[in-house]
Amino acid sequence: MEKEQKLFLNYLAVECGLSQNTLEAYRRDLNKFAAFLKKHGVSSLARVKPENIQKFLEVNRNKGGADNSLARYLVSIKMLFRYLMAEKIIKIKKDPASLQESPRLWKRLPQALSYQDIEKLLAAPDRTKPLGVRDKAIIEVLYATGARVSEVVNLRFPDVNLEFGYLKCLGKGQKERIVPLGEEAIHAIKKYLAEVRPGLAAKKTGAELFFLDRLGKGLRRETIWKMINKYARLAGLKGRIHPHLLRHSFATHLLEHGADLRYVQEMLGHASVSTTQIYTHVDKKRLKAIHKKFHPRA
Repeated sequence: MEKEQKLFLNYLAVECGLSQNTLEAYRRDLNKFAAFLKKHGVSSLARVKPENIQKFLEVNRNKGGADNSLARYLVSIKMLFRYLMAEKIIKIKKDPASLQESPRLWKRLPQALSYQDIEKLLAAPDRTKPLGVRDKAIIEVLYATGARVSEVVNLRFPDVNLEFGYLKCLGKGQKERIVPLGEEAIHAIKKYLAEVRPGLAAKKTGAELFFLDRLGKGLRRETIWKMINKYARLAGLKGRIHPHLLRHSFATHLLEHGADLRYVQEMLGHASVSTTQIYTHVDKKRLKAIHKKFHPRA
């Protein structure tokens, strides 16, 4: 269980950009769940059954656990199994946590950068330097497509079609989707391909991948996370800026400009439109602010 938990926490840190305090909370919850499973003779996560999860919650409730704590345990367990199944880390037919109802109080609105902050971030890389050109292309792709970091680091040449201006992403569950790139991203990619990548690829260590590091190897998710943080500081952006924030911004800005929810769902690779609908709440919040600011009787 320790290996699976480590992979999951790494995903939360790199892909989702969660704070250290939040990661520690997940770690404590899952350690408690793992100890419970071990005590009751469940040797691996692949052997967990719905009744094990229900019993874990009941035991903690009987010990005086608050509703908020029980809700947090359940969210931690549900997210763990969703991740493990999506990434095919464990082979089970049905998610044992799927029968447990998720508490509504744990649905949080995603944060998004403003257009101005996006422009500042995109302008931060030094394009007089080779890695600055590469980094500019990566940030443009993240914002233009809403792709996950894992999808960008695993991009290969056949996945990028500059002639027709689209990207092929291989998402969770090995599902493919096509996402348009846009002119700015295409321009940044062409500059990277013409001026930077040939030198990196000459080292022959990761030549099949689209984006390479200074040694010619494929990039790691952690590298892009650190890169975004660095450019956010250079751009003077406040708060915690992480790669997944660009995905949130991509979806929010599309909806703010009138994009159809179903198209945004398809571009994000969400299995259900209910997952995408959370971004409509962000848009409604903005509309309320505009109404309050400009309506004569607000």
